[in-house]
Amino acid sequence: MSPTRFTGRPSAAWAAPGILFFCFFAVLPMALVVYLSFTTWNGLGNPSWVGADNWSRLLSDPDIRQAILLSVLLTAVTWLFQTPICMLIGVWAAGRQRNRALLSAVFFLPLLLSSVAIALLWKALLDPNFGVIADLGPWLGLEDGNLIGTSRGAFACVAFVISWQFIPFHTLLYQAGARQVPKSLYDAASIDGAGRYRRFWTITLPQLRNTAITSSVLMVVGSLTFFDTVLILTGGGPGKDTSILPFLMYQKGFVAFEMGYASSIAVALVVVATAVSLLLVKLTGFGEMRSTREGM
Repeated sequence: MSPTRFTGRPSAAWAAPGILFFCFFAVLPMALVVYLSFTTWNGLGNPSWVGADNWSRLLSDPDIRQAILLSVLLTAVTWLFQTPICMLIGVWAAGRQRNRALLSAVFFLPLLLSSVAIALLWKALLDPNFGVIADLGPWLGLEDGNLIGTSRGAFACVAFVISWQFIPFHTLLYQAGARQVPKSLYDAASIDGAGRYRRFWTITLPQLRNTAITSSVLMVVGSLTFFDTVLILTGGGPGKDTSILPFLMYQKGFVAFEMGYASSIAVALVVVATAVSLLLVKLTGFGEMRSTREGM
């Protein structure tokens, strides 16, 4: 019997497990959520069809408008805070400095912790009675040290903790991107007399364009689906000053047991996150990007 010849053409059978996995754990749950968004359901019994009532309520709910505004603001603040720090640390970590590996391991420690553990850690540190903030409060103009008890303070804490947790991940992206920059470009710039900062602005930064777009898309989509830090750190407070859209969805679904309304918020989140991602890809030309090493 002659051995089976490999034709080099991919078979649909190889992709079947992945397609089935995606359909079962992504497409099917999403279809069920879309169905629930047109019903009223408290988690028990059978859902009752209400048509577009949940969507009408969604468009007129003042809490939703505030949650959208807070979500957009949180996305912008975390992006502005994370991007320059991640880029600088990533470029530095891609070099060959002394003790670079040890310091990089320290920087990347938050990446190993869960969101819940990080939120609990910072909640303890920011406790106005027993945390570090109790001693630092007077230096920050807070006599009682209750930073998370103020509107701006609570929002700033949420933005900082989320950024602190995900800076290592995006730093890894920039580190990988910086290591792909051809050394010949730096050698040519050095011959022309360009210094370290000049080489960064004219070589490194343009070469990291595609990495910056990828990182930005991940930041935006991630910030639109993040709620556990808010749940543990501030509980949406004080008042509703940190009730971002994912947290409001959780409250409506698992606190108020309005599963139908929570499902409509979830669908809206998916639509918004997808639209923002596609918009970023379109505006930045990411879909038509080419290798930065083309022609070298």
